[in-house]
Amino acid sequence: MDAILVINAGSSSLKFQIFALAGGGLERRVRGQIDGIGVRPRLRAVDGSGATLVDRSYGPAEVHDLPSAIAETRGWFATLDGFAVLAIGHRVVHGGPEFDRPVLIDDAVLERLGRYQTLAPLHQPNNLAPIRLAMEIAAEVPQVACFDTAFHRGHAPHTDCYAIPRALYDEGIRRYGFHGLSYEYIAHRLPEVAPELADGRVIVAHLGSGASMCALAGGRSIESTMGFTALDGLPMGTRPGQLDPGVVLHLIEERGMAPAEVTRLLYNGSGLKGLSGISNDMRDLLASDAPEAAFAIDHFIHRSALAAGSLAAALGGLDAVVFTAGIGEHAPAIRARLAERLAWLGATLDPAANDADAPCISTPASRIALLVIPTDEELMIARHTLALIGSHP
Repeated sequence: MDAILVINAGSSSLKFQIFALAGGGLERRVRGQIDGIGVRPRLRAVDGSGATLVDRSYGPAEVHDLPSAIAETRGWFATLDGFAVLAIGHRVVHGGPEFDRPVLIDDAVLERLGRYQTLAPLHQPNNLAPIRLAMEIAAEVPQVACFDTAFHRGHAPHTDCYAIPRALYDEGIRRYGFHGLSYEYIAHRLPEVAPELADGRVIVAHLGSGASMCALAGGRSIESTMGFTALDGLPMGTRPGQLDPGVVLHLIEERGMAPAEVTRLLYNGSGLKGLSGISNDMRDLLASDAPEAAFAIDHFIHRSALAAGSLAAALGGLDAVVFTAGIGEHAPAIRARLAERLAWLGATLDPAANDADAPCISTPASRIALLVIPTDEELMIARHTLALIGSHP
């Protein structure tokens, strides 16, 4: 059966899905990941009905890095029967100023994408590693890069620039925004879930280990909390979010920190982890009685509420807020606290619906709708991949 393979590689996990071409569309047949790389590696996958296909644990030395995870996953793929992979779609976090839509990958494209590794050091090198390997072992299979930045590329230039010399903007130093594949999926789902809101003013809150918000007007991104890199905006699991650049200068000039040390601090040692000293995982913080955990959560709520107010101003009003991603979909306590902070915009939460993770968690009297819509970046990647290979026989 003809199929599209989707790969989403991160620093400690490799996610994959297989979509079969069936009935004129895409049908999810396999969903899985190998996570805990180098610590507690575990390969898990289920079929389209949720039945377990594999659940295998490894020693840290057996799957110690992304290449070994790719090799192990590839070996398991070889045991699957009945799939003829037509193309491989990849999530690539940063497309820079060059790439504003999905693109077929060749050596020249791969070389250009490598230039943006310093702009997304947690993601870009890992996004590109499976592409390079696939080009070596299956050169005949088309590969497609789908960018987290592409959905935001229609912003007005005056909203995407920084107040620095214009020549730097022309060189590509500008606000890009990220999580675009997630926001694009939500924009496509809204006409099905809430058609009365599809053309309205909507804030989508993609809240997870990486977190951001996006302002949608008529289904198009007009503003995002993230900027030149994925460090900006909301506090995240290990990243600080909005930060005065003077802090970086101070750390280098007054504290004597090397740029590499500052990079590690900002990408790996900040955010919820840095504030709490406990964990980068919101689930751990919510379960903790430590005051440091509450402090980190309070900061997350405060900055998220400020960002929502800013995006509402960019939209000139607000019709709905959509919660998505790990925290947004599964943390009712965080949704409740954010809804409380949005009461001035007319938000009224239905506590019972919220606790049940219902699709609509606002009351009928609420002036703005509060929705929970699970995201599906992999489906967006599969759709883009199929469309692109269809237009390039």
